[in-house]
Amino acid sequence: MNNRLRHVPTVFCLVLGIALTAARAPAQPARGGDPDWPCKQIKVPTIALAQYWPGAPLDPAQISGRSDAQIAELAARLAARRTTMEEAGKLIAAFAGGAGAQRKEKLELLALATFERLSAERSEVVSGLERFGGKLRAMADRLRAEGDNLRAAQDASPQDAAKVRDLTEKIQWDVRVFDERKQALTYVCETPQLIEQRLGAIERLIAAAMS
Repeated sequence: MNNRLRHVPTVFCLVLGIALTAARAPAQPARGGDPDWPCKQIKVPTIALAQYWPGAPLDPAQISGRSDAQIAELAARLAARRTTMEEAGKLIAAFAGGAGAQRKEKLELLALATFERLSAERSEVVSGLERFGGKLRAMADRLRAEGDNLRAAQDASPQDAAKVRDLTEKIQWDVRVFDERKQALTYVCETPQLIEQRLGAIERLIAAAMS
């Protein structure tokens, strides 16, 4: 017997194990149940400014029609991950120093603009994770169907060795792709929380610049 075919039962069990696990997918779906959420972290679709701003309450509506180009540009720089927290602190201090009598108002607008930008970035990541989770579930369903086809081919009499080989090779490839995509989730699922951590740190720096 072909060496590859000797390993068919092992491959089949692996496929079924992965497919069934993924079909039950995401490890801990959000409250309300979202079958496409692929992360163990609880899904939180949106965040609120009050969670991260340590000062007096701010009205997000203030952003509309009041934020200027300088504030928008600075908010973009603060939101960018390539900007270190040390650099962010210096940028905020320089901005506050040049704001004059409007210091408090402009810092509040900066806090609002930065929140808006990072909140939008986080929402994009969450939406992307949902799409990714949906694709993983579809792939898991396909793997289970391929496993059923392989079992049927193995049980056929007479057995078509070429068909069994082709199905086995296809499953091996699909399992590899599926596993690689699952592994990629480890970092991506942490991204919303990393964005929140950055947002909180920047909002604290802006609030401190008011004193």
